[in-house]
Amino acid sequence: MRYIYAAALLVLLCLVFLVLPRYCSAAQTFEAANAEDSLKTKDKKMHKLAELKTPIFWAEGHPGALNREKWTIEISGSCSKPRSFSWNELNELAQSEVQGRLTSVTRWSVGGLWKGVALSVLLKEVGIKPSCKFVRFWSVGEVYDTSIPVEIALKEKSLLAHSFDGEYLTEDYGGPVRAFIPYLWGYKSAKSVVKIELMDYYVPGFWEQRGYTDSAEIEPGMCRDINDGGKIKEIPGGEVTGFKE
Repeated sequence: MRYIYAAALLVLLCLVFLVLPRYCSAAQTFEAANAEDSLKTKDKKMHKLAELKTPIFWAEGHPGALNREKWTIEISGSCSKPRSFSWNELNELAQSEVQGRLTSVTRWSVGGLWKGVALSVLLKEVGIKPSCKFVRFWSVGEVYDTSIPVEIALKEKSLLAHSFDGEYLTEDYGGPVRAFIPYLWGYKSAKSVVKIELMDYYVPGFWEQRGYTDSAEIEPGMCRDINDGGKIKEIPGGEVTGFKE
């Protein structure tokens, strides 16, 4: 009888040693998956532009998921030190935070704290030449382009932005990095920028070739304030820093 009990105990111990590691491994995998799902859920809740119901629009088609860590931006043209900047190199440069509003020609405006590298810093890094008159942005895929006068590019609030209100920009809103030019209509704030050309002359961009003004001066009129639930308000023209009472 003792032999039977001993044999049964031996079988039980074997089962424990065989099953327990698999159970532990499965439990760890489950916990890791839960942690990843929780992070994804948290990220989905973090995007303030989405929470504000900021319109999403890609004229050339949404690019899908983009790799922030491997992002590079090439700067060339009328400069003495053309080069490319990696994501890490962009973040190693002096960072600027500005309060400003992105205002669309389709008459909506959203404001917040934008963070990134001032275009003036980037232009200094590449040694912009005196002959440069325009800064031309190219979005991912190099279908969408637009240009702004160098005088606008050098203004304090003109950024190559990567964050809004403390959160990285998603692809929906032009991440990993986009132009932020609050002085002009939003079509000058090119999304997901991969290339910047410093130009001695002007070239009409994607929307400019389709009838939008080359100057992109923000005109007075009615506009939806995205920060106030889309309420229709009046803007005076020029950079939107407030609304008419």
